[in-house]
Amino acid sequence: MTTVNGLEIAYDIIGDGGQTWALTPGGRFSKDYGGVRELAQGLAGTGRRVLIWDRPNCGASSVSFQGPTESALQADTLAALIRQLELGPAVIAGGSGGSRVSLMTVARNPDIASGLAMWWISGGVFGLMVLGTYYCGGSIEAAWKYGMERVVELPEWQEVLERNPGNRERFLALDRHQFISDLERWMAAYAPPTSGQTIPGIPDDDIQAISVPAIVFRSGASDPAHPRATSEAVAALVPGAKLLEPPWGDREWAERGERRDEPGESLFLSWPKLVPQLAAFGDQIG
Repeated sequence: MTTVNGLEIAYDIIGDGGQTWALTPGGRFSKDYGGVRELAQGLAGTGRRVLIWDRPNCGASSVSFQGPTESALQADTLAALIRQLELGPAVIAGGSGGSRVSLMTVARNPDIASGLAMWWISGGVFGLMVLGTYYCGGSIEAAWKYGMERVVELPEWQEVLERNPGNRERFLALDRHQFISDLERWMAAYAPPTSGQTIPGIPDDDIQAISVPAIVFRSGASDPAHPRATSEAVAALVPGAKLLEPPWGDREWAERGERRDEPGESLFLSWPKLVPQLAAFGDQIG
């Protein structure tokens, strides 16, 4: 655990190789969620050093509702963490919500990045409208109707409350009107894509200015949360990015979601299968 920009941030460094990677999962899942640490361990086994971390509002890290969007808050926190730990430049990699954070980290902080790898990029009208409600809707409604005391009772916040007891006080100290305003600002960022903005919170021009080597894994045609068209659009926007086929079938997201609550299952269970392709990318960029 360390303090970054006034926030407690939990992290682990796996491996001691010469090339550093920073790995970010999606949702509000922790670095300890199934598949994340296993992917990091797989990359470390190829002679690399991998940072895994709990973003603000995830796992054992602090809750915070500052910043223009939640992804921007997390991206700037990751960049500051990499600088503080003197790990840069690093290959910035992530999936689902972590792909958006990774993209924004590189675009907003190019000095800390040597490469960019993304999979399961969220997008599309349906996907983004679902995300706005998923990340913000329940908390807005609870605060609006009942106050912050009801927010801390929501199931979505129990992990961060259990793993960082100070988060309860942080929540209860918030003005509920400001909290609602902050979350509505974050929610509005998930408005459906418009001309010039494919990904929430980052203009296409900023994506086109990225100059590090990049790979994007194509999303499944059956995946409404991470549409294939979004992955292809982002690959076309990042100069020189390579679009790769993932090491799993078209229905990976759907099947993982159907079994996510079964013993030994998780949404990210197959992520370690990415190791050969990610390691090959790392070898190419040196």
